[in-house]
Amino acid sequence: MNWPHDPDGEQGSEGRRKYGHAIIAKKVDEETDFPLQTEEFLTSHGQDPVRLAESKVVAVSDIFKYVERSVFEDFIEFHQEIGQAMRDGGLWTYEAPERGIETEQV
Repeated sequence: MNWPHDPDGEQGSEGRRKYGHAIIAKKVDEETDFPLQTEEFLTSHGQDPVRLAESKVVAVSDIFKYVERSVFEDFIEFHQEIGQAMRDGGLWTYEAPERGIETEQV
Protein backbone atom coordinates (compact mmCIF):
# COMPACT_ATOMS: atom_id res chain seq x y z
CA MET A 1 0.00 0.00 0.00
CA ASN A 2 1.13 3.53 -0.68
CA TRP A 3 0.86 5.15 2.78
CA PRO A 4 0.88 8.94 3.29
CA HIS A 5 3.79 8.41 5.71
CA ASP A 6 6.05 5.58 6.88
CA PRO A 7 4.03 3.18 9.09
CA ASP A 8 7.09 2.86 11.33
CA GLY A 9 8.17 6.51 11.32
CA GLU A 10 7.47 9.14 13.97
CA GLN A 11 3.86 9.60 12.79
CA GLY A 12 3.35 5.85 12.91
CA SER A 13 4.69 3.16 15.22
CA GLU A 14 7.83 5.15 16.12
CA GLY A 15 10.18 2.38 15.09
CA ARG A 16 7.69 -0.33 16.07
CA ARG A 17 7.53 0.88 19.65
CA LYS A 18 3.80 1.65 19.43
CA TYR A 19 1.00 -0.44 18.00
CA GLY A 20 -2.76 -0.17 17.40
CA HIS A 21 -4.47 2.01 19.97
CA ALA A 22 -1.32 3.94 20.82
CA ILE A 23 -0.86 5.11 17.24
CA ILE A 24 -4.45 6.33 16.95
CA ALA A 25 -4.40 7.96 20.39
CA LYS A 26 -1.42 10.14 19.55
CA LYS A 27 -3.36 11.67 16.63
CA VAL A 28 -5.62 13.61 19.01
CA ASP A 29 -4.96 16.28 21.61
CA GLU A 30 -6.91 15.47 24.74
CA GLU A 31 -7.13 19.15 25.70
CA THR A 32 -8.17 20.76 22.41
CA ASP A 33 -9.70 18.18 20.03
CA PHE A 34 -12.85 17.28 21.96
CA PRO A 35 -15.66 17.02 21.26
CA LEU A 36 -14.30 15.21 18.20
CA GLN A 37 -16.33 14.54 15.06
CA THR A 38 -15.65 11.10 13.55
CA GLU A 39 -15.95 12.42 9.98
CA GLU A 40 -13.44 15.21 10.62
CA PHE A 41 -11.01 12.76 12.20
CA LEU A 42 -11.33 10.41 9.22
CA THR A 43 -10.85 13.26 6.76
CA SER A 44 -7.57 14.13 8.47
CA HIS A 45 -6.33 10.64 9.34
CA GLY A 46 -8.39 8.01 7.50
CA GLN A 47 -5.55 6.88 5.23
CA ASP A 48 -2.87 6.94 7.93
CA PRO A 49 -1.26 3.56 8.64
CA VAL A 50 -1.69 1.75 11.95
CA ARG A 51 0.64 -1.13 12.71
CA LEU A 52 -1.33 -3.84 14.50
CA ALA A 53 1.29 -6.58 14.56
CA GLU A 54 4.73 -7.39 13.22
CA SER A 55 3.39 -8.10 9.74
CA LYS A 56 0.02 -6.29 9.72
CA VAL A 57 -0.62 -2.63 8.92
CA VAL A 58 -4.10 -1.23 8.23
CA ALA A 59 -5.50 2.23 7.56
CA VAL A 60 -7.24 4.18 10.32
CA SER A 61 -10.37 3.99 8.15
CA ASP A 62 -10.25 0.16 8.31
CA ILE A 63 -10.60 0.35 12.09
CA PHE A 64 -13.27 3.05 11.91
CA LYS A 65 -15.53 0.78 9.84
CA TYR A 66 -16.47 -0.66 13.22
CA VAL A 67 -16.86 2.65 15.09
CA GLU A 68 -20.48 3.51 15.80
CA ARG A 69 -20.20 6.99 17.31
CA SER A 70 -20.27 10.13 15.20
CA VAL A 71 -19.03 12.36 18.06
CA PHE A 72 -16.69 11.72 20.97
CA GLU A 73 -17.09 13.98 24.00
CA ASP A 74 -13.70 13.17 25.53
CA PHE A 75 -10.55 11.12 25.12
CA ILE A 76 -11.75 8.26 27.34
CA GLU A 77 -14.88 7.80 25.22
CA PHE A 78 -12.73 7.91 22.05
CA HIS A 79 -10.22 5.40 23.42
CA GLN A 80 -12.91 2.98 24.60
CA GLU A 81 -14.77 3.09 21.28
CA ILE A 82 -11.58 2.48 19.29
CA GLY A 83 -10.80 -0.54 21.45
CA GLN A 84 -14.29 -1.93 20.98
CA ALA A 85 -14.10 -1.32 17.22
CA MET A 86 -10.79 -3.17 17.03
CA ARG A 87 -12.25 -6.13 18.95
CA ASP A 88 -15.44 -6.13 16.85
CA GLY A 89 -13.41 -6.09 13.64
CA GLY A 90 -11.01 -8.84 14.73
CA LEU A 91 -8.17 -6.30 14.77
CA TRP A 92 -7.33 -6.48 18.46
CA THR A 93 -3.91 -8.07 18.84
CA TYR A 94 -3.66 -8.55 22.58
CA GLU A 95 -5.81 -9.52 25.53
CA ALA A 96 -4.53 -10.12 29.03
CA PRO A 97 -3.46 -13.77 29.40
CA GLU A 98 -4.98 -13.93 32.89
CA ARG A 99 -8.36 -13.62 31.20
CA GLY A 100 -7.67 -16.82 29.26
CA ILE A 101 -8.13 -15.07 25.92
CA GLU A 102 -5.96 -15.62 22.84
CA THR A 103 -3.16 -13.11 22.48
CA GLU A 104 -3.14 -12.93 18.69
CA GLN A 105 -6.26 -12.34 16.58
CA VAL A 106 -4.77 -10.49 13.62
